[in-house]
Amino acid sequence: MTQAAGIEVVLYRSEWSAQFKQLVDVLVPALAGLPATVEHVGSTSVPGLAAKPVLDIDVVVPPGHVKQAVAALESLGYQHRGDLGVTGREAFTAPDDTPRRRVYVCPSGNIHLRNHLAVRDVLRRRDDLRDEYAAAKLALAADPDMDIDTYLAGKSTVLQEILSQSGLTEAEREEIWRLNDPSR
Repeated sequence: MTQAAGIEVVLYRSEWSAQFKQLVDVLVPALAGLPATVEHVGSTSVPGLAAKPVLDIDVVVPPGHVKQAVAALESLGYQHRGDLGVTGREAFTAPDDTPRRRVYVCPSGNIHLRNHLAVRDVLRRRDDLRDEYAAAKLALAADPDMDIDTYLAGKSTVLQEILSQSGLTEAEREEIWRLNDPSR
């Protein structure tokens, strides 16, 4: 485990997949009647990848169903936090910390959703990129002076290599890079 300035990166834990499935069992009934899917994204969704021990979950709905999905999550005790500066993605605070997680409602087709899915899918296929990404994250988190903004920016070069294998356009990859590294 490597931790710095509140950044904790640990080796892959097999329980992350089971924890996601348990959360799906709670989320899906609340979303009944909505054309929704629940996606495990982020580093915890990639077997073998070192990660911050926090599950990332995207609830995916057509754009016209975002308000209903927000209401469904609120009915479970999730606190809606708005887009937190990421247009087209609604963030939530979970009602408990077991497991630690970040939950988002994302309209289908949204660039942020496509980014999450692209990174996950490429890293599940490409062990070499998974290992390169893990090494970058562990090295960044090992720096005792690391802050979250520098951590995110520091991963951007490897993320761009991953995204170049994803089918996202150059303009979309540039937009994602600027989001992760505003100094760019």
